[in-house]
Amino acid sequence: MCYYVDTSLTKQAIKEIYGVQTDFAVFKPTKFLNGFAHPQIPIIIDESADILSTASWGLIPFWAKDRAIQKQTLNAKIETIKEKPSFKNNFNKRCLVLVNGFYEWKWLDEKGKQKNKHYLTVKDQQIFSLGGIYSNWTDKATGEEFTTVSIVTTQANELMAEIHNSKHRMPIVLHHNIEKQWLSNKDIEDFAFPNHESELLAINLDDQQIQTELF
Repeated sequence: MCYYVDTSLTKQAIKEIYGVQTDFAVFKPTKFLNGFAHPQIPIIIDESADILSTASWGLIPFWAKDRAIQKQTLNAKIETIKEKPSFKNNFNKRCLVLVNGFYEWKWLDEKGKQKNKHYLTVKDQQIFSLGGIYSNWTDKATGEEFTTVSIVTTQANELMAEIHNSKHRMPIVLHHNIEKQWLSNKDIEDFAFPNHESELLAINLDDQQIQTELF
């Protein structure tokens, strides 16, 4: 799964790489961002691909009465995204979740009491994106409108299966050359592993061992 990311990126860097308007996006660049705090994270949505937006991490479907569901919707499995009630109305509302990297832990024992922390990034890309879906939700109690987001996950490749050895999952990692395809109406299953490629760089933060894998 993907619950922790590195968003220590600047608006200037995003503007230079993606060519988007960044003036109205408000987020706090953070090296280790915890999804369970439901922070605002930088995204580019399909309907306004020339503007940097932000969204609260943890998708809230339109029918939700409150925000309690967010703790269960940080990630959406690509294999079931079209059937799950929380996601089925939003699987074609696509966005790019902009990050410098993400984190995962390798279990060193059966119960995960001992773990090695890994940092994952994409080779030769200062900023890259994770495939996301979003929802616009209105709090009926206050009338306040929110944009919320979930990161889509897929089966792990060989490298990620070795690292995320408890559940064998990974986020959809989008190379720059397929980001526009993600934002289009291309069938979402086409982005499941092993149907796309990005070169991941994995750093074991406990011993600084570096591994790479092309998937």
